[in-house]
Amino acid sequence: MKLSLMTLGDLVVDPITGTLASPSERHRSIVEAAVVAEEAGFHGVHVGEHHGSDYIFSAPPVILAAIAERTSHLTLSTAVTLAANLDPVRVAEDYATVDVLSGGRCEVVIGRGNFFTSTYRLFGQRTGDSHELFADAVELLVELWSGKEVNWPGSRHRAPVEEFVLQPPPVTAVPLWVGGGASEQTAELAARFGLDLMLPSVFGDPAKLTPAVDLYREKFRSYGHGREPRVGACWHANVGETSQSARARWEPRYRAYHELMMKTVGRNRKNQQEQPAPPSFVKSLTFDFDTLTTTGPAIVGSPDEVADRLNHGAELLTADTNLLYLDLGVCPSASSAAWSNSSANACYRSLIETRPCAMPIWAEAPVSSRRLVSTGRIRSSAAGG
Repeated sequence: MKLSLMTLGDLVVDPITGTLASPSERHRSIVEAAVVAEEAGFHGVHVGEHHGSDYIFSAPPVILAAIAERTSHLTLSTAVTLAANLDPVRVAEDYATVDVLSGGRCEVVIGRGNFFTSTYRLFGQRTGDSHELFADAVELLVELWSGKEVNWPGSRHRAPVEEFVLQPPPVTAVPLWVGGGASEQTAELAARFGLDLMLPSVFGDPAKLTPAVDLYREKFRSYGHGREPRVGACWHANVGETSQSARARWEPRYRAYHELMMKTVGRNRKNQQEQPAPPSFVKSLTFDFDTLTTTGPAIVGSPDEVADRLNHGAELLTADTNLLYLDLGVCPSASSAAWSNSSANACYRSLIETRPCAMPIWAEAPVSSRRLVSTGRIRSSAAGG
């Protein structure tokens, strides 16, 4: 199982300390977190993309390029690239640049982002065109990253591309994931092009995504791609020395994050006629900490408890890649000196045994006596065991 950091760049007042990070601190924090995560054995880092929102990361390739200069083998990826909203040629150039700067470490997760319609309005688009826009982007990106000259006939949304060779070319074809699972169209599209599938499991009940996974795997086999597909999942995560301490520390911060999310959803619902209904797997949008942390997308507790729940979720969704959203609701200090001396750093460094499972990057107290170790599954172990 591969475990990676995930962040969407939410900016919210820490309900415990009352502090609010500056945009500069928030951006620097994920760079510092990625450095520590690489030392601790994480596989990669995935950065989200939003526009005109309290999720303030709007330029993932710039952030990933900064992380590339501070790391040596961490996979550099996105939580989602809004492929339906962006020009595919520009996307291909940006991430190919990250790839050549990092020595071939870039991967990209692309999605429609149609649940939040404000981005479509901002870019002068209609959500009703989202499937067509996304399909165009997928088709073009596959061709653009192939290393060959591209001749694409165009569509009603984009002019043709003629005799075009991408510069810079990526080191090798950039691995492309399709972020989705709420619609059969998305699963079919990913399978047809032989792309991996990243499930939006943080949005609700993961169990309700299993039909989409089954459909995707069946379709992938039917197209005869000659390899096994990768399936990824995303989780909100926090771990402490005991279940009680982890839950007590995280609940107010998770609640603050949920309030921010609801505010963002409210803004997007100004145009009720255009706003799509939530996908079927999304649970009630009310904050129910017990439900979210038992049958929902949140994993919190002691190392043993977190390892058990993560294994269960990964097996349920047959997910071999799992993204852990650890910094939601609060931002640690961006100071390098503070990181060097922080308990968060000590927490990560205590997890250097292969694949760590989860650790809050803002943890008040180190969990230096425990490690989460991956041997296919995730297990917890006493220090030195």
